[in-house]
Amino acid sequence: MGATHWLDISLTLDSITWHFGNFGEPGLVAQTEAGLRELGLDELADCFVEAKNLMTPLLAQRTEADGDPYEILERAGLKERADEIDRRADALDGLAPGESVIYNAWIRYTRKHPDRVFGPVASPK
Repeated sequence: MGATHWLDISLTLDSITWHFGNFGEPGLVAQTEAGLRELGLDELADCFVEAKNLMTPLLAQRTEADGDPYEILERAGLKERADEIDRRADALDGLAPGESVIYNAWIRYTRKHPDRVFGPVASPK
């Protein structure tokens, strides 16, 4: 679940598609998706997978001369598709300013499963 922290930052500062330009390492991507699903954020996880499937092949061929991910999307003719995925993800994270759908899910998860977060809880004597 900790891997979802970096996605939260990307959603706050950029977008779900931009996230892969900064955090596209396959292991981190897999852990982020698993964390979203563990938190019950399946719709956001689905957007994440769509963004991954769009961005990973493009960024695998990226060179320093290619520029930022938005420029790569524009040249590939995929900017509109990326914008649609970004809008869907933004709508899912569309809480009040300063709130996060991911961090709110962490709180709900911790309250529901404290033993998974803190380990076994000793019973009072």
